[in-house]
Amino acid sequence: MTVPAQIDRTGPLDRARALAAFKLGDRTFYWLTRISALAVLCILGGIILSLIVGAWPAIQQFGFDFLVTRRWAPQLSPSPVLGALGPIYGTIVTSLLAMLIAVPVGMGIAIFLTEFCPPAIRRPVGVAIELLAGIPSIIYGMWGFFVLAPFMTDHFMPAVIATFQHVPLLNVIFAGPPSYLSLFNASLVLAIMILPFITAISRDVFQTVPPMLKESAYGLGCTTWEVVKNVVIPFTRAGVIGGIMLALGRALGETMAVTFIIGNSFQITGSIFSPGTTISAAIASEFAEASGVHMSALILLGLLLFVLTFIVLAAARLMLARLQDKQGK
Repeated sequence: MTVPAQIDRTGPLDRARALAAFKLGDRTFYWLTRISALAVLCILGGIILSLIVGAWPAIQQFGFDFLVTRRWAPQLSPSPVLGALGPIYGTIVTSLLAMLIAVPVGMGIAIFLTEFCPPAIRRPVGVAIELLAGIPSIIYGMWGFFVLAPFMTDHFMPAVIATFQHVPLLNVIFAGPPSYLSLFNASLVLAIMILPFITAISRDVFQTVPPMLKESAYGLGCTTWEVVKNVVIPFTRAGVIGGIMLALGRALGETMAVTFIIGNSFQITGSIFSPGTTISAAIASEFAEASGVHMSALILLGLLLFVLTFIVLAAARLMLARLQDKQGK
């Protein structure tokens, strides 16, 4: 005995209502996502506009000289002398030194976790690295001032100064005297702060490499170093560069930790052991007491930091696009 087929009692009207509900849901979802994307652009445009409006008095008064003037003397009356060259120099130097330290160490940790680390300790080490990203920046600054700076001043800096004091150029870069507050100490703190970003992103992208590629390389007789150099890194180049650029953006804009340990000096010297300042540190240390053209100059510093960060991100995008084009060819 055959069972009769179930009768479809759904009428044309019910199906039309269901289709209309689906279309309404799709359009609602489309407009919500579109409005969210436009809101980001509106917020970004509003920030840029507010910075330009706030910085306009300083732009009118100082013009291009603001970028090339070393002196920072807001207390002079009636015409203060304000120049951004010192903060720009400190921002670039500390960020580059931090990247030179953090990138090799971070990628080394990521390679160890994915290629060499025993499974029993892989997760604890990875969690410990990621926990560094959750520590407030002010804690890094306090640790840098009370723990790192005394050690560097008493042991590391004197040895380096004595080693390179007769070597041309290096005796200028590593010139004394040792100081608790210096560009180098700030760079070390920044390197520790951005290390989790580089390590976590590099580890995650290294894990996306198909095992077959690595096993094929090992089957051809490659060593682990050759597999990492010729297979893992080329396969994940775009992701690694993205992580490095993210860390660089964090280093450029870090404020509290750098303010604690950099010295807030607007002077420019060739030594990385001398005090200095960055754009964000200068704004944080003087914004509460600023007024008039001094306030406008600090806002202009913020606009310069925004432009500098934008240039870095644009350069990263361009580099990734060229790498993708080269891979396609």
